[in-house]
Amino acid sequence: MRQRFPWVSLVARVVLGVVLVVAGGLKVPDPEAATQAVRAYELLPQGFDGIVGMLLPFLEIAIGLLLIVGYAVRPAAVAAGVLMVLFIAAVSSAWARGLAIDCGCFGGGGQVAPGQTKYLQEILRDVGLLVLAGWLYWQPASKFSLESDQHTPTGVVAS
Repeated sequence: MRQRFPWVSLVARVVLGVVLVVAGGLKVPDPEAATQAVRAYELLPQGFDGIVGMLLPFLEIAIGLLLIVGYAVRPAAVAAGVLMVLFIAAVSSAWARGLAIDCGCFGGGGQVAPGQTKYLQEILRDVGLLVLAGWLYWQPASKFSLESDQHTPTGVVAS
């Protein structure tokens, strides 16, 4: 069974990494929309929401690229997990406070009609991504990774 772990970790790395790169990449061309999406949550002080809106896409892309290439997998998984927890908390907060917003997870964001919210789907998606990040923390060694497997005495690349 343990022989399958590097393959499961490869799938987890690629799926989580691609989601983060796509999410960040879709926000980069329109930083104002990214800022509006952050602002719609009404959680951060004005001004700080602009900084988060500008920097978050690049952070998502950086973490995603580390995961895709398989370098610094455990720290990248921790960073991705922290992002997922923050996203889950933000969406849950918006839902609990009765806000009607699009999460802005893949660009866009902001106010929507009350019947157009997808909070449960967004939370479930992010919980699934959090599970992948947890798996990668537990089993960071994977196939086709730039990082060597630190659990083998020879330090051979797990590919």
